[in-house]
Amino acid sequence: MESTFFVSHGSPTLSIDESLEARHFLKSWRSQVMPPGVRPKAILVVSGHWDTDIPEVNVIEAPSVNDTIYDFYGFPQPMYQLKYPAPGAPSVARRVKSLLFEAGFGPVCEDTERGLDHGAWVPLLLMYPDADIPVCQLSVQSHRDATHHFNMGRALAPLLQEGVLIIGSGSATHNLRALFFDNRPPPAWATDFDNWLKDAVLSRRYDEVNHFYNKAPSAKMAQPWPDHFYPLHVAIGAAGGNPVPELIHTSWSAGSLSYTSFRFKAA
Repeated sequence: MESTFFVSHGSPTLSIDESLEARHFLKSWRSQVMPPGVRPKAILVVSGHWDTDIPEVNVIEAPSVNDTIYDFYGFPQPMYQLKYPAPGAPSVARRVKSLLFEAGFGPVCEDTERGLDHGAWVPLLLMYPDADIPVCQLSVQSHRDATHHFNMGRALAPLLQEGVLIIGSGSATHNLRALFFDNRPPPAWATDFDNWLKDAVLSRRYDEVNHFYNKAPSAKMAQPWPDHFYPLHVAIGAAGGNPVPELIHTSWSAGSLSYTSFRFKAA
């Protein structure tokens, strides 16, 4: 792999709603985003839906099939019938644990029961629908800062040379109390933050991105809790800390939910 990615996974309805632009973007992943003929050895997903006190990896052994976690409530029933039975990636998970420990992030815990949360399986269902690539996850620590996650990503950079696709799965804006479902355009606080993010990332002002609460407009409104933003910092760090960025998608749903997504090519 030569790049890491940050994917905004937005609403769980991404799994079924054909009206969402981001759904069609993710379905075109293999043909339009990944280089021709490139198939990951395994996929590591850092999801905003797994938040722990210290870093944890899910080490799924026999029967080496990840359970699909339905960590959302009150959605259409067909969503709860969807499955993503990808094999686990226990050797990659333990490699993640080793790299983090060697970089001073220990202790790192192994979870031998946890499957894939919807921050992982919903986008992967569209990106790699055959579910035949091994997958593991790494948690975020929302009580820590963005620099912690950036440095955690830097420790994982060797995985790129080992054929592991690293995906930070979160949301460019994520204020669930400020969603709306009519035809109004996104509010100014959301577009201000999203435009700042695109400008800062594409200008490679990564130190500002690491200090977004102090640097970005409306940051506390756009990201009241940082769990869905920290996967971005892991992705940047894992591409070497000063990668070449590319905006690969931007769209909106639910009024204020941005699907802005990036590729980070190791310099």
